Amino acid sequence: MSTARTSPARRHRALRIGGWVVAVLLVLVLVFLVWAHIVMQGTRSAALTVWRDDRVSVRDAGDSVVMTPTGTPDGVGLVFVPGAKVDPYAYMATFRQVVADGTTVIITKPTLNLAFFDTRALSVFQAHAPDVRTWAVGGHSLGGVRACQLADGPDVAGLLLLGSYCANDLSDSDLDVLSVSGSRDGLSTPDKVAAARDELPSDATMTQVTGANHADFGAYGAQPGDRTATISPDEARRAITAAIESWVRDLR
Repeated sequence: MSTARTSPARRHRALRIGGWVVAVLLVLVLVFLVWAHIVMQGTRSAALTVWRDDRVSVRDAGDSVVMTPTGTPDGVGLVFVPGAKVDPYAYMATFRQVVADGTTVIITKPTLNLAFFDTRALSVFQAHAPDVRTWAVGGHSLGGVRACQLADGPDVAGLLLLGSYCANDLSDSDLDVLSVSGSRDGLSTPDKVAAARDELPSDATMTQVTGANHADFGAYGAQPGDRTATISPDEARRAITAAIESWVRDLR
């Protein structure tokens, strides 16, 4: 009985095909990594407003941006997850007044700038503010989806969703939930927010800012796929800040 052998030509062809497959995969990985690291940068003028506010202290902790009040803290801390490929510093202006009022805000730096890939525990970020007594978690867009997952823990009292919604069921939780959406949001549209309403507790506060779009929840300019806002960024930020301040008062 004879044993079939692979000819040198076939072996060469198989090796060549295998080499091409590996090369294509490497190119795809490289393209993805380059794409993931191209983020929507925070608006310089908005960031400068925060840096110049002596009521707010900002430090880079490596894995996050930590904002703390220079005055008397209120004991509340928020771990906030950015939207996909959005510079964490772009959210400093969103929380400037909230921090000035006493709340600590830790803005995470997601793995590959995408919350989907960030599997770190909430405790990693809470460690940057050991004096906080009451913790909440929040996020914008895809960051909000990740925040909903992190919120399902015994040491979390509140959940903040900015232009976002949950993909997991938190309806039976005791979380103090605030969902702020924009009527002109082209990504987390009003219909999508409404469709996911049942994932939240029945007493969740649902606030819609008329005229605000998806990018109004940060300060990083226009975003592809978004709709045009019909109010100014300052007007949107004031409305968003007012809603967050009211929510924080319930957590104290």
